[in-house]
Amino acid sequence: MNISDELNGNNAEKNSYESHIGRESHVVPGYFGEPLKVTNAQYSQGNASAHPTHPLLLLLHGWGSNEEDLLDLLRVVAPYNDAIALRAPLKLAEGAYSWFHDAVPQREDLDYDMYAAAVSIDEWVRENIPTNREIVPFGFSQGAALAVHVLRLNPSRYRAAVSLSGFIAPNVPASASEIALKDDDLADRNTPVFFGYGLEDDVIPPYEFSAAAAWLEEHTWLEERRYRGLDHAVDMNEIGDIRKWFVTHDISSGLM
Repeated sequence: MNISDELNGNNAEKNSYESHIGRESHVVPGYFGEPLKVTNAQYSQGNASAHPTHPLLLLLHGWGSNEEDLLDLLRVVAPYNDAIALRAPLKLAEGAYSWFHDAVPQREDLDYDMYAAAVSIDEWVRENIPTNREIVPFGFSQGAALAVHVLRLNPSRYRAAVSLSGFIAPNVPASASEIALKDDDLADRNTPVFFGYGLEDDVIPPYEFSAAAAWLEEHTWLEERRYRGLDHAVDMNEIGDIRKWFVTHDISSGLM
């Protein structure tokens, strides 16, 4: 039995996606691309069904955080939208979790991990959210990267996406030949994406933001916002821009 077979176990029968497993990680124990499963989620009031006529916001946190991180932010950005916050499957410490086997994996490591994490999110959505409910992934950092990647995985399921301080998988030749993404389908749909980041970010290099913006411009209906003086964080200027963008795309009413 090879490593891929051992790591897949019975999940291979339950998951409609094919697994793509890379090398062993020396940061977070495990293998880049090993199958993941989301098991913890926190719902907004009314079991996230208080506002069924508005899209559901699917909240995806960043490295070292947890599912509670973005709920408070959404109470400010869109208080009349339902939200569900997912906890990343990889535990770093008590209350600290990760979607990837490193803070920002590189090259094929990122391709494998991004795919595995996006699959875990999309499978959770399939199992837990009615198919007629519109969904807008909303993420920060690692979660921002995944808010875009689930669009590439399953473009027809997601109404729009918010990516704050995010990046994209490079889809390098070593992994592109294995991992099938629906980028052409996504480009045909013109899905709205809000992509915001700080010009003083000391975690994600500027070239990652430039690469992500260029890719999003080609494949989505992009709203790019850059913020002077902002590091790897979210501020009130960005929140205000997201509110306006939500109203423009009929995601929220704009009421506070």
